[in-house]
Amino acid sequence: MTDVQVPVLIVGGGGAGLTASMTLSTLGVDSLLVSALPATSTLPKAHVLNQRAMEIFTEVGAAPEIYRRGTPPEHMRASAWYAGLAGPHENYGRKLGELEAWGGGYTDPDYVAASPCRTCNLPQIRLEPVLKEHAEKLNPGGVRFHHELVGLVQDDDGVTATVRDKDTDTTYQVRSRYLMAADGGRTVGRLVGVEMNGQRDIMKMLSIHMSADLSPWATDDDVLIRWLVNPDFGGSFSGVLVPMGPDHWGPASEEWVFHMQYATGDPDAMKEDRVLARMRATLGLPPELVPTVHRISTWTMEGVIADRFRAGRVFFAGDAAHRHPPTGGLGLTSAIHDVYNLSWKLAAVLAGRAGDGLLDTYEAERKPVDQHNIDSAIANALNHFTIDQALGLSPEKTPEENWAELAPLWQDLPESAAKRHALNRAIASQTMEFHHHNVEFGYRYASTAIVPDGSPAYVPLDPVRLYEPSTRPGHPMPHAFIERQGERVPLGTLVHGGKFLLLAGEEGGVWVEAAEKLASENGVPLVAGTVGVLDSDFIDVRCAWLKNRGISPAGAVLVRPDRYVAFRSLGAVADPYAVLRDALSQVLSTELR
Repeated sequence: MTDVQVPVLIVGGGGAGLTASMTLSTLGVDSLLVSALPATSTLPKAHVLNQRAMEIFTEVGAAPEIYRRGTPPEHMRASAWYAGLAGPHENYGRKLGELEAWGGGYTDPDYVAASPCRTCNLPQIRLEPVLKEHAEKLNPGGVRFHHELVGLVQDDDGVTATVRDKDTDTTYQVRSRYLMAADGGRTVGRLVGVEMNGQRDIMKMLSIHMSADLSPWATDDDVLIRWLVNPDFGGSFSGVLVPMGPDHWGPASEEWVFHMQYATGDPDAMKEDRVLARMRATLGLPPELVPTVHRISTWTMEGVIADRFRAGRVFFAGDAAHRHPPTGGLGLTSAIHDVYNLSWKLAAVLAGRAGDGLLDTYEAERKPVDQHNIDSAIANALNHFTIDQALGLSPEKTPEENWAELAPLWQDLPESAAKRHALNRAIASQTMEFHHHNVEFGYRYASTAIVPDGSPAYVPLDPVRLYEPSTRPGHPMPHAFIERQGERVPLGTLVHGGKFLLLAGEEGGVWVEAAEKLASENGVPLVAGTVGVLDSDFIDVRCAWLKNRGISPAGAVLVRPDRYVAFRSLGAVADPYAVLRDALSQVLSTELR
């Protein structure tokens, strides 16, 4: 195999690495992706893709196929809790409660107003082949599986990596300006001395990917995740059941994944016959139903983060930078957001439009968000035990004692009202996981690539559940549909290919002129226009932008290529060119003319 020279080497072929390959390609940056694995994931792994992730997949062109293969919205409107799935008496499988989740299948007006993209559900085992196929189309020959990084050396100008072709057992050199580590922490971190810190052993979990007809018991058509609070096994985390498709969803799903906690003290607990017997007992499957088991895997729930996201010319993203409990669906989506943040910055530096300081803002912006997401995911996981507490369930009690604790729910007893109230309150608290719109969509950045405008710090009404659009620097650009040359398009589509976006009020034409002149004289890709109800470059037909723009008709908002507000002027200024020049110089860590 011949040696390779490329601007960016990506190590790792999972969700983060493949997304990085696609985003760099759409930015015009050549890259090479190498993965030690022979193929994409054979495990179900993560499955919920939030609105921000789907916006990114829309930008790189992969979203239509992801939506086509994913769960239809009518089958992912809720998460629900049950007393097991099936069993020998009528109370097995009874619903304990249900919550609307993920925007209720894109019916929640807050979710519709936040983004043109709805949340999607597609297990990683099915997502990654879609991403790989699309990455290969965008970068033919630039995606190599079964090619393992075995060494790297950095110098002032770049990284020299040694890669082994595992099919031919030959090695070759890859010379790159930068290396993006998206290998799940397997290799690169060890080679450059980056360490992971945090909670390493929160819970031991086991997952079974199987084919089975569960439609007689999994009857709720709109429920995606079934939490089986089985009194026979002590309550929460005795079982979680999620449909896998691939051809049908809801109760008709052909494949399922079953997750359960397992005890580490029993040396025989992981024997296959014990595992399958435990699964059958938890689900209450009749003897005649024999699932086809595709894969049994074990994993440790942890919440850890790298001590650095940058080590010289090496950057860490996804599981190589942070690992989360799955509760809340923040792991894979955070990985996607990582590489989206980093890719436009690499592209700007490689093109000579930005200084190296811009690359330092990757860690400054993403590490606090990723740490917050880890903390949220851990809190979500532990919060499930409040349901056990409300019901009085415990692994220390016998199955008979646990079932007796549930009896007041379904009978008219003196303690019934209090028990139902406690359960309903515990389930309502799970909105911190299933309706955490501000966590997944409203996260904010603070770095030198953001120019403060002196406005008061944002204080959310609910920091978890309520996303409130804002153009304050550091916030994501609010969504709005506008009309451009007679075509109705999301405002966010104007930000693509590494371009900045300058949006001025209807009286802010001088901002547009200044931005276009600045872009032309400095080679900064930029789109500029006024937004208003009448006589503007972009027509705000429904006043959606007006409601959230936060500026006067003479003001302006500058949006970065990753759709984050970089700068805002609330009104007119004496010299808009100088103001914009200084702002963009700070953002790009360079001196513009």
